[in-house]
Parts: sequence; structure tokens; C-alpha cells
Amino acid sequence: MSDTRLKMMEAIARRRKVTAHYNGNQMILAPHLMFERRGALFVSALNLSKNWRSADDWRLGHFKLDGLAGAELNDETFDPLPTYEAAPPHEEDTLVLAI
Repeated sequence: MSDTRLKMMEAIARRRKVTAHYNGNQMILAPHLMFERRGALFVSALNLSKNWRSADDWRLGHFKLDGLAGAELNDETFDPLPTYEAAPPHEEDTLVLAI
């Protein structure tokens, strides 16, 4: 099991923020769930580094686990989005772990 996978699973279970690099950009993520799609693992997370217009615009992005590098757990916790439902984004996806 990869180090990134373990860190993301811990972050989901403990509702902790994660700092990671994705496509060359450093981000702070609030991971809500992990799912499998066609044999690849993904994390659905709120990108807290993104410049959102308002909190009303917040939504989960889907990040391929293989693309996340240098994942580090933060001490900060987060609350799930009010609109969050513990279900994978598509019917054919398989839920692995969710808050």
C-alpha cells in the first residue's frame, strides 16, 4: 500500500487537511472520500488553495491518487461540506472510504 494512499485514508478517517502536490501545484486538500474507477484510486476533496468566489461555490474535485505527490497530513481538521453525500461521483465507481 502506497504512503500517499495511507495518508489520504488517515486524513479521511480523522478529517484532517492534507498538503500535496498535484500537476506541479501545491494544494491544501480536505479529503472527503476515496473511490476506485477502472482500477485507479481517486480522492474527492475540497481544494482549499483554490481561489473560490465564495463558500457557496465550494465543491469537491476528484484527484487521481497516482498524481498526488508529497502528501503530508496537517494538524488542522475540517468539517465536511454541508452538501456532502458519502457516495462516489459515478454509478460505476466503487466507494473505498468516506467520512
